[in-house]
Parts: sequence; C-alpha cells; structure tokens
Amino acid sequence: MTKHNIKGEYETGVSYNQDDELDMRDLIASIWRGKLLIIIVSSIFAVLSVFYAINLPNIYKAEAVLIPAESKQSNGLAGLASQFGGLAGITGVDLGGGGADKTKLALEILQSRKFTSSFIEKHSVLPELMAAKSWSIDSGELSYNEEIYSVSENKWLREVKAPRNAEPSMQEAYKVFSKIVSTNSDPESGTITLSVEHISPLVAQQWVDWLIEDINLEVKQRDVTEAVKSTEFLTEQLDKTRISDIRSVLYKLVEEQTKTIMFANVRDEYVFKTIDPAVIPEEKFKPRRAIICIAGTLLGFILSFFFLVIRFFLKQK
Repeated sequence: MTKHNIKGEYETGVSYNQDDELDMRDLIASIWRGKLLIIIVSSIFAVLSVFYAINLPNIYKAEAVLIPAESKQSNGLAGLASQFGGLAGITGVDLGGGGADKTKLALEILQSRKFTSSFIEKHSVLPELMAAKSWSIDSGELSYNEEIYSVSENKWLREVKAPRNAEPSMQEAYKVFSKIVSTNSDPESGTITLSVEHISPLVAQQWVDWLIEDINLEVKQRDVTEAVKSTEFLTEQLDKTRISDIRSVLYKLVEEQTKTIMFANVRDEYVFKTIDPAVIPEEKFKPRRAIICIAGTLLGFILSFFFLVIRFFLKQK
C-alpha cells in the first residue's frame, strides 16, 4: 500500500513536470508564431524614436570652475570675534565673516527665487528662457516659438488659462531656470562648478559669466550695507559711553567694519574667484540620440513580447 502511494506521488510529480514542459513549449511556440508582430511593433517604435530624437534640439552646456575667494578681512573679523564676540553680540554687530559661511550663503542666494527673478529682469532674458525654439549653427542666431513670443512686436502671445498670463510669471521662469542652472561642489579640491544648459552655446556661456558677476555683486552689496549700518550704530554707541575699555573695543569694531567696506569696494571677485572661465561649447551636451533610439526600439520589443505572453495565458483560461 505504501509503495503504491509513493509510486502515485512520484507519478503525479512527473505529470506536473510534463505539464510545465508542455506549457513552456506552447508559450515559446506562441511567441514564435507572433514574431512578425514583435518585428512590426519594434520597427514602429524604432521609427518613432528616431523621429523624436531628430526633432529634439541640441542642448549645450557651459561651465566655469570657481573657488571661494580668500579674505584676509574675514580672518581679521574672526580674530576679533574670538576676543570680543560677546560684546559684539550685545551691540548687534556680526563678526562671523567666515569664508565657508559666506560661500554657502552665496550658493543659497544663487538658488533663490529672488535672485533668479532679479537676474532675469536685469538682463531681460525671459524670452531666451521661456520661448527659445532653436539655434542656428551657421548664423549663430536664436529663433523663438512664434506661438509663444513675437520678436518683432516684443510681445507674448501664448494662450493660457487664468490665473496665468500671456507673459510667463517669475514663478514659472524660476522652475525652468532652476532646471538648467546647477552648481556642484567638490569637497576634496574645494572647487565649485557653475553650469548653464541652453539650446544656444552663446547664451549658456554668457549666462555663466553674468551669474558669477551678479552673485559676487549681490553678496558684496549685502556686506557693505550691513557694515555701514553697523558702523553707524557703533558710532552712536561711542558718543554714549565714556568707559575707556568699551570705547577701545568699539573703535576696533568700527575699524573692522570700515575695512570690510573698503575691501568690498576694491574687489570684484568678492565671493568667488574664477579658476577656469566659461567658454562657448563647441559640442552638444545632450540629447544622446543613439541611446534614445535604442531605448525606443527595446521598449517596442518588450511591450510586444509581453502582449504575446499575456494573450497566451488568457487563451489558456
């Protein structure tokens, strides 16, 4: 009896294996019969991907390599901070002045909405950002999407629903701008790479230069404004106190703030020094058309393959 059960289980197991082999053979045969469908679908996807890749505009990437500007004035402020940090804190005078903090602040400002809006308005680059269509390598001229912007009339023509207007808002511009402008810091070398992507290599290179210039100017103006206010406040405190020790400290604080103003006014590369300036790129950065075509063809193959597999199992039911 036991032998019969064992044999029965063995035979049942063999039966299951045979069924699995038959199902697999039927599946392979079904897929083979549908090979023409796979070829047709893969070919259609290949053609579509080629057409899509060809119509994508070339994107050029310009980049500059920067390093934080070393500031002797910052070192002086740091020395004062160690001696008179408590008093400076009471008087409301900032003696931080650290180069690393200033660099971090500059990078945060660079990515802010306010700075982006100021940059776009200052250089009048909203059409190049939001309506650029293509760039001619022969003439070097940038063409615009006529359905969005009219160059001759200097007028925005796009049709949008409320609350948006024909002219893109700064919120819309910021979203696009933040995608094409990027910074990358290398902690080992201490360098910072600032890059801009655009369909025009001329625009990309120009924007990198403008961004470096504007961020240096922005941080410089902030420090000068703060130093002027601190100097005015310290001068008022000098008039109010007659304690010699406190007056001595206040004089040193005023001296350092004056040095900050002088240092800022004579130095253009206030936060970042350019090690490798941006050049007009000669080769496109993207798109990688070959990869797009290969990926499109593979997608068509995979979709048609799974279609045949699903159809086979549906018929089995």
